[in-house]
Amino acid sequence: MRPLARCGVAAVLLCATQAIAAAQHQFEVVDKTISDLQEAMRAGTVTAVQLVDAYLARIDAYDRKGPRINSIIAINPKAREEAAALDRERAARGPRGPLHGIPLVIKDNIDMAGLPTTAGSLAFATLFPADDAFQVKKLREAGAVILAKTNLQELASGYVTVGSMGGQTKNPYDLTRNPGGSSGGTGAAVAANFAVAGLGTDTCGSIRTPASHNALVGLRSTMGLASRDGVFPMSHSQDIAGPLARTVADVAALLDATAGVDAADPVTKLGEGRAAKNYRDALKADALKGARIGVLRNLFGTAPEDNEAGAVVRRALDQLKQQGAEVIDVTIPGYDDIMTGTSLIDAEFKFDINEYLSRVPNAPVRTLGEAIDGGLLHAAVEPSSRRRNAAETLETDAYRRALARREAVRQAATAAFDEHRVDAMAYPTMRRKPALIGEGQAGSNCSLSAVSGLPALSVPAGMTNDGLPIGLELLGRAFEESKLLALAYSYEQATHTRQPPFSAPALVNGRAPAPQDFSVNVAVSGESRGANLRTGFRFDPATGELKYWVKSTGIPAGRMLGVWIQRGGTGEAGPTVYQVLTRGELDASGVIPLPPSEHARLREGRFYLALYTVGSPLGKARAQLSPSSSSGAR
Repeated sequence: MRPLARCGVAAVLLCATQAIAAAQHQFEVVDKTISDLQEAMRAGTVTAVQLVDAYLARIDAYDRKGPRINSIIAINPKAREEAAALDRERAARGPRGPLHGIPLVIKDNIDMAGLPTTAGSLAFATLFPADDAFQVKKLREAGAVILAKTNLQELASGYVTVGSMGGQTKNPYDLTRNPGGSSGGTGAAVAANFAVAGLGTDTCGSIRTPASHNALVGLRSTMGLASRDGVFPMSHSQDIAGPLARTVADVAALLDATAGVDAADPVTKLGEGRAAKNYRDALKADALKGARIGVLRNLFGTAPEDNEAGAVVRRALDQLKQQGAEVIDVTIPGYDDIMTGTSLIDAEFKFDINEYLSRVPNAPVRTLGEAIDGGLLHAAVEPSSRRRNAAETLETDAYRRALARREAVRQAATAAFDEHRVDAMAYPTMRRKPALIGEGQAGSNCSLSAVSGLPALSVPAGMTNDGLPIGLELLGRAFEESKLLALAYSYEQATHTRQPPFSAPALVNGRAPAPQDFSVNVAVSGESRGANLRTGFRFDPATGELKYWVKSTGIPAGRMLGVWIQRGGTGEAGPTVYQVLTRGELDASGVIPLPPSEHARLREGRFYLALYTVGSPLGKARAQLSPSSSSGAR
């Protein structure tokens, strides 16, 4: 058993039996918002403890079983106890505010007293921080329940969310693809309804990429608006912690709780007096009417692989126009040149990590170098970590030039806002859809916000033809998060673009829905008397797997041409899609991974099984795949 497994998995399993038993009468949490949960608690429909149980039951059903999304590293063992205390407080004095009793998750590079901060690495499996990070403390003060810590790309260094501590997280929209990174654990968990919202970090796209890949709203705020105290660092000049949620209003609720000056993070002095009193109050359904949106066409990409995401974002821009926005093309002069050499991640990585470790008593390793030399890093991050660890000093001429170039980018972006009089600049969050697990993720547009320090908000733009989410990113002026949130809210309320993932449906009697059986009886014609085709099909809605067995009798192997699943309803002729018997084959079994775009077709009986033989070469022997009435909950 890997380190922390008992802390993470056992905590889930400890609560799972109780949670599943209670779930038979539980409040349904799927796609509920913070305000939905708060209203249900106010009405007495549900308690904070019951919400914790409901989310734990979902984690048990879908994160460690079924599709095994693998988004959670550790469960807070005190979550139910803390929720119970908040229930008693509500009964005695009323709620503290909109987050009272609300279960949230946080990325496991953010400190939380009582649990390790692993940064997704075996090297830090027993690294216990002294106290909560500033933003975690603020969430707890607001009454939130920190339910769990989520997986991340190790050391927050990459876009696919894999590491030596948590392994690979899957995208709940397509289990063969990555969930984005490095905050992919938070992204997948929130998308799969393991919590209503959560915290991630963003050094260059690590909140916004998972937002794009998981049909979420994710905010990288203005540098200085919110504290980074208690965040395992990657690059102090670019690191930011912030919210991921399924709705703009929920992002605003978390920002209301976490924005503000922190003496432990001097950069927050920049935001003193500039945070909104209430970001939720800025949300207006008609905010797009009369707004000016500038489109950065150079960030759409020119490669053929960029076209799919670009088309989705262009449709979203048309929807902005339909809501009354003026959408114009804008440019930042000399963009490619001024952006060159502006990232500080390589320069600061080693020194920031070592400085953080020096402040943690009894840290399991004292330096990045020790983690590398101990073989404690995943192969996905070890080469870049080794390269960054070779830096001998931070104060180099190249580092100073990069700092100067970053200021030039900020000034150029601000000048473009002024020249074109736009309220926000728009472009794809990612130029490419989620890559297959094991492949690299290309297409990031993370740099403009990360380098300039300006805020950027990713919102769901729509889905590709194969059911994968794409994000639209809106860049704003410094400390104008209220305007960004208002514009995004107006777009969200008009379009309701977001769709939930297939892999984590509502529980049935506290458990994942049972696999569905399909009955198929094919009448064999053109062959000898007694020829028969027997089959069995079972579809698991949480994994998307269609298991089958097919056996023919009375048909000589030399006369078998094949058996196919084909698209089409009763009486329709459609293309062959999935072969279950090949030429000369008489029996077979296997698993077909059905893409999400095909699930509804299967459930609605719009596939048929066709038998091709020498005596019936045109596939006239066929039958629809019809759901069996005997299918039910586990």
